Amino acid sequence: MKKVLITGTSKGIGLETALAFARAGYKVFATMRNPEKAPALAQQASSESLDIAISKMDVDSDASVKTCIDTILHEHGPVDVLVNNAGIERHGSVEEMPISDFEAIMNTNYLGVLRCTKAFLPQMRENRKGCIINVASVSGHIANSPLGGYSASKHALEAISEALAQEVKPFNIRVAIVEPGIINTQMAQDISVAGNSVYPNSKRQAALFSAALKTPTPPSLVADKILEVADRTDWTLRHPVGPDAAPFIAWRQSMTDEQWIDWNAVSDEEWYASIERDFGLKVR
Repeated sequence: MKKVLITGTSKGIGLETALAFARAGYKVFATMRNPEKAPALAQQASSESLDIAISKMDVDSDASVKTCIDTILHEHGPVDVLVNNAGIERHGSVEEMPISDFEAIMNTNYLGVLRCTKAFLPQMRENRKGCIINVASVSGHIANSPLGGYSASKHALEAISEALAQEVKPFNIRVAIVEPGIINTQMAQDISVAGNSVYPNSKRQAALFSAALKTPTPPSLVADKILEVADRTDWTLRHPVGPDAAPFIAWRQSMTDEQWIDWNAVSDEEWYASIERDFGLKVR
């Protein structure tokens, strides 16, 4: 039986990924910061008699990651797949968002992935096999306000994943990046609510997310893609997922940097008209 460890399984994409792997016959080690506050996965695993072991692990903490992963490896032996899914989102303009929020995003979304990856690499390298799947985002390709801090963490994750893939391929370890678009999660719903800002971008992004969530893409779609990537044998690095993911990435790539900045700096009327014209989303 293959074994997988998945981070951030209390809800959303992580929870659905744990269920997808278990239903596919994997032994699942599902980790989360506070299992006692998130009973949904345990209840679902029990009702379906799924082989899911839930462990407390905070990816922000060196000690927590080391203790959890060392225990799992000692008691259960090598793990075949690591899914780095844990992530947080904070949004706001560069001026208005506190430095503590920037630090929190990077600690979880970037350094948290490194902590878990480094804990597994010696075992995978020694066994000359393994698969590491990092859940990034379309925001790893697109930087726009008020998601600058979040985008920075996902850009960093894209870069380190690409470097890691080069390092570990000679040891038969596959690295893959899964890049969701707008998925119906609590994170996306939070972005869809406009806050008070002196910058108009916050209101615009809230309108965009709100419009996209009217025809929601479920997190199970991302979970299915992660499972598919784990079961594949090819070395494809990037995997956009969701109906808007590839179009959003292509849209950004169609513009120069200067055009992208100019587009994001236009008037509200021009911005809303462009979104409605190019993507058919009623965002006003």
